[in-house]
Amino acid sequence: MLGFYENFPEDAHKTVHFTVSASKKRLQQAITQVFRKSNDETFTLEDVATPSIPQCTAFFEFGIAEDNGFNYLDEKEVNRVLKIINRKPFQIMDFFCALRYYKGKNEKKTPLKFDYYILRFTFEKKSTEIQVFHERGPRHVSPKEITDFVANRINKMFSKRILKAFSTG
Repeated sequence: MLGFYENFPEDAHKTVHFTVSASKKRLQQAITQVFRKSNDETFTLEDVATPSIPQCTAFFEFGIAEDNGFNYLDEKEVNRVLKIINRKPFQIMDFFCALRYYKGKNEKKTPLKFDYYILRFTFEKKSTEIQVFHERGPRHVSPKEITDFVANRINKMFSKRILKAFSTG
């Protein structure tokens, strides 16, 4: 089933609850588009987190769950997801996030160990919950920093802030 990862871990490393001032459909469209756009961008580690490595670039690779695997969010997959959201928004959306790091600049970039996360969005009428599980890697970016990054990117898509955190765990 698209959007649902059957093996999502029981104990998330970070859970954040948000009030939402947009419809489920608009929020899910924004999440999907933010992840697709993030797949095409290069970030400094400072853009994502409190940097632990100087002169480090970071690249995201987001994919949406389907049964026991994940599909990379390219243009074709995004169009497929958006069609489903337009018909009937999801109750749960699970995503895989690989965060690749490179130290140095230009041709002298050295790859570092990557971080792997699984994110679960659970949608209610006026709220959403994001759970983050850090699967493996050096944890250069904490699960809390992942939720902050995602929420900030989603909020930037709207003229006013639609996600406001009200509890974290």
